[in-house]
Amino acid sequence: MAEKKTTPISIDDKEYILEDMTKEQQLYVRHVADLDRKIGSAQFNIEQMQIGRNGFMELLKQSLESPAEDIAAE
Repeated sequence: MAEKKTTPISIDDKEYILEDMTKEQQLYVRHVADLDRKIGSAQFNIEQMQIGRNGFMELLKQSLESPAEDIAAE
């Protein structure tokens, strides 16, 4: 007979088996996992936006330091 595959879940340093949870509890686990992924993605996007903003701010500062050159170039 094949062994039953189990999925261990750790919550507050306590181990649970996903397959032993109720359908409702399993749904909560899926929601938490999905939200963790979304939070990670949002943090990644914020980091990209902050770096992009910093880059554009540097470009702005550089252009403000030499406005005569910019006007002549246009």
